[in-house]
Amino acid sequence: MDDELAALLKRLGLTPSGPLAPLSGGDIAEVARLETRQGAIVVKRDDPARLAGEAEGLCTLHDALKGSALRVPEVLGQEGPWLVMEALSTARPSATSDTALGEGLRALHGVNREAHGWPRDNACGHTPQPNAPLADGRAFQRERRLMPLAKACHEQGLLERPLRRRLEAVAEGLESWLPDAPASLLHGDLWSGNVLHTDEGPALIDPAVYAHYPEVDLAMLTLFGTPSAAFFEAYWNGHGPGDWPRREALFQLYPLLNHLLMFGSGYRGAVERVLGRLEMS
Repeated sequence: MDDELAALLKRLGLTPSGPLAPLSGGDIAEVARLETRQGAIVVKRDDPARLAGEAEGLCTLHDALKGSALRVPEVLGQEGPWLVMEALSTARPSATSDTALGEGLRALHGVNREAHGWPRDNACGHTPQPNAPLADGRAFQRERRLMPLAKACHEQGLLERPLRRRLEAVAEGLESWLPDAPASLLHGDLWSGNVLHTDEGPALIDPAVYAHYPEVDLAMLTLFGTPSAAFFEAYWNGHGPGDWPRREALFQLYPLLNHLLMFGSGYRGAVERVLGRLEMS
């Protein structure tokens, strides 16, 4: 076992009783389950700055969702390249868990912050995520999300100048249709792989927390998955926005640009398709 991890576990009062058992599903960091005499834990190894942001996000979500059926693993400790957290048992998803996920997300998004953004930058995957707060959500989406990634993708040769200009036109025109709104607390990277179904209900893992429009989390769920009708019924609770399809397309641009930057040109077509949806709205 790594000496730094062994020292951290000792400080936390945890005594390993078995070897590290690698867990599947992560493309960015090493994740493993570890049995200890005090119970099972999950350990994650990654860049220390990214892990510090993730630990802060997990603690924020854990506190915000106390009393909710939506769970977040408790952070036990983080130091250097290691994060230690509670292990959750997995189970098959059900209509009941989908309802709990919808209700829990609605509760999470009901937590408002004074501005769009977050007090510190964090990361979405390998990509640094700038979070310097702005009072206006349209400005935040433009200046902290769409413009920086469009520029980064263009500089890497992944986004041709005409497509970049189309993206910039959409970003510059947000005030023409998207109302400003209070900033809701978000998971920030809520693709289906970051929803864990457990014996005690659904749980959220691997956040990239900040505050922004609540549809950010919903758009990520629909980008790489198909949430059930039970989920949406519980989430909207009879009050869904009439322009959801347009918001869905807008808030899918950032994760698609991020995937284009991280994984290459295979995502360019998806960026262009979603951009086309917005241009036709």
